[in-house]
Amino acid sequence: MESGGPGCPLGDGRAADGVRLPLTCKYLLAYNSYMDTIFKALADPTRRSLLDRLYMKNGQTLGELCAQLEMSRQAVTQHLALLESAELVTVVWHGREKLHYLNPTPLHEIYERWIRKYEQRRLQALSDLKHRLQDGEQE
Repeated sequence: MESGGPGCPLGDGRAADGVRLPLTCKYLLAYNSYMDTIFKALADPTRRSLLDRLYMKNGQTLGELCAQLEMSRQAVTQHLALLESAELVTVVWHGREKLHYLNPTPLHEIYERWIRKYEQRRLQALSDLKHRLQDGEQE
């Protein structure tokens, strides 16, 4: 998402100068729409499989990605188009070849927004438990 100028919030709650700002209703809607697109792309097992294949070997052609899938090239193309619209896959033309690359940035954004905050509590709980158990052994 692009900034409208200095101090204008980006979709992730940052201003153009990098300062975190609260999301306004307009930008919150754009951010939620962006996240919905990512979650929709990740909801399908075939698309997750394509992402796994790109993780194992980045920069594959459509033919390479179709080789191990039991579906038509057109179906794989449609899945890749949805992954591209969610910015999970980027395309680079190398001559006449269209190479597909994994873009992990949206996955990191999901981690930051939805997973990290829950992970911190769990890790703190484990740390507290460890200290209580160690204190119990010393007595």
